[in-house]
Amino acid sequence: MNPAVLYPLQPDHPELVAPFAALVGRSEARRLWMCQSFRAETHQTLAYLAGAGHTVPVGMSVTLLPLRHPYEAALQARSLALLTGEPVVAGFGIGNPDFVAGLAGRPYASPRTAVRDYLRSVRALLDGEQVAASGPYHHLRGTLPELPHAPRVEVGAGVLRPGMARTAGEVADVAVTWMTPPAYVADTLLPALQEGAAEAGRPRPPRLATSVHVVVDRPGRDVRGMAYAATAGHVATPHYAAMLRAAGLDLDPHDPAGTVDALLRDRVVVAGSPEEIAGTLDEYRRAGVDEVLLNPTGVLLGEGVHAAVADLEEIVGACRSFLPGHQQEAASAGPPERPGG
Repeated sequence: MNPAVLYPLQPDHPELVAPFAALVGRSEARRLWMCQSFRAETHQTLAYLAGAGHTVPVGMSVTLLPLRHPYEAALQARSLALLTGEPVVAGFGIGNPDFVAGLAGRPYASPRTAVRDYLRSVRALLDGEQVAASGPYHHLRGTLPELPHAPRVEVGAGVLRPGMARTAGEVADVAVTWMTPPAYVADTLLPALQEGAAEAGRPRPPRLATSVHVVVDRPGRDVRGMAYAATAGHVATPHYAAMLRAAGLDLDPHDPAGTVDALLRDRVVVAGSPEEIAGTLDEYRRAGVDEVLLNPTGVLLGEGVHAAVADLEEIVGACRSFLPGHQQEAASAGPPERPGG
């Protein structure tokens, strides 16, 4: 599996993201992903990078749907595809209830309905359809101007738990997960995605993209400290903690060291040599993940952009040996000849 790379922070300037885009351009990395940013806004940052020559496939994991109407969301995503000349994954998530209430006046009574209706409208607009929607969360009557030469935009949904996975199975092209261990993906999320797709009469479930924290173990580097720095904010939030406990992790808010142990043991944070990391990431592929997003938050916070990009470049290179074609070539070549044999 060719992994993708993720710039996981909120940049003050697009040039902070440029080394990640350059890595995608020169390597076998599949795509550059960014998250929601309230500093340099995500769509504008990716557009800036395209204008600077970094015309690479991009994805958003995820932007918050309360921020923009579905028509604006479809227009922004397709504009990125036009500017980059490459496919785009437009991933959307709800945000926390207080954030939604701050914009909409009250939290969504049904987050799943909000996501389902929103993604249906965005997907229909991108497909050139005339949309007539009048639901509890948005009203839309319109269509986008036809642009048949625009690269494809996939519509994604942020997924943590089986309920939203079923909704994504109904309407999304991509299900985007964060900090979801391989066993939880295989045993909980994938069956829910398949169930949602079957209920909607779809021939297959969405493909699955999963963000995985990675730290290359180097001399003098505090791997455990980086793992903690990368995950502490998410682990402290109720919905992430609930998901991780449902996945079988023993999380104790009064025992940070034990929590880090659990995150490393269950491969929520993957550490080791680039080759060891690549081998563990292959577990995600076997669990049903189609696209791994390499997330270097700990290294980025601790040592900066260039150290994070160096880690990612080595991991991307090491993942080459786990590509199916490479494995078949290695097997067909047989063992190396022995001198004099």
